[in-house]
Amino acid sequence: MQLSTKTLEKLREIINGDESSNRMDYRSGPKLVAFFNNLGFKDVYTQGFPSRWMYTDEKLQKINGTPELDKCIRNTFAVVNYIERITELDALIADFNQYLAFDKWAIVRDNNTITFKRLNKVVVDSGKSKTSDLKEDEFLKMTFNVDVDSLGLDSSVSKIIKLRLKEVETCINSEAPLASILLIGSIMEGILLGMATTYPRQFNQALSAPKDKDTGKVRVFPSWTLNNYIDVAFEAGLLKQDVKKFSHVVRDFRNYIHPYEQMSAQFSPDKQTALICFQVLKAAISQIGTFCKNQQEGYQK
Repeated sequence: MQLSTKTLEKLREIINGDESSNRMDYRSGPKLVAFFNNLGFKDVYTQGFPSRWMYTDEKLQKINGTPELDKCIRNTFAVVNYIERITELDALIADFNQYLAFDKWAIVRDNNTITFKRLNKVVVDSGKSKTSDLKEDEFLKMTFNVDVDSLGLDSSVSKIIKLRLKEVETCINSEAPLASILLIGSIMEGILLGMATTYPRQFNQALSAPKDKDTGKVRVFPSWTLNNYIDVAFEAGLLKQDVKKFSHVVRDFRNYIHPYEQMSAQFSPDKQTALICFQVLKAAISQIGTFCKNQQEGYQK
């Protein structure tokens, strides 16, 4: 496979990764050396090592047009490295395919196998992942790793969240959908407030961060709504498209606390609605946990 300079630059960006991204794995200098040594090079990471982008550019130029480039791409998008992050992998592949299309190639993921498809012509699409087409029943069938401890919250807060999660299950099983939705909304708001406190820069600098109408400054976190938190968390990479798409009921949970507001909104949730909201919460905990893990690993490098 022979790739253009522009496509190689994009591949270099993905291989090197970004410490602030929840989608691309960051590779330090030693990890880049190990990555390319797996392709036949015999480099050693020492003092005076070139910049990461220069090193990767040089290696990609050398293997361009050889079978090693195919192996390099397969290793870059190896499914085993994206366990519990398949949505991110598919989005990354879709993004790279926009560049690869100009070389008349496309990456195809078939379960755990990465293959290549030769194109007869340049095919350019929106690059959107399939998440936007996800249906409710498909979303409900998805499984998520719900590990509250992975969020790194205060132990006392984590204990309360775990208790509330059990209460949510009790409410759903007892045919009390409204009560479960109110609990789910409170849990999500609490978790995202904790994340905003932990990562204030990402939240305050987001374009979707709510601003005071008079001063134009970003409002203090306690005055944010769950709707604000979800939009900003999505922009900052803590949450993915599936949570954003199916969170419309949870976002307005505070409105349903008051009977008159519920009457005005004509909101009468059923068990199905509660299950979707609970699935949104599970997905959020899983995705935020992955984000926190990636952030911690980045700081340790």
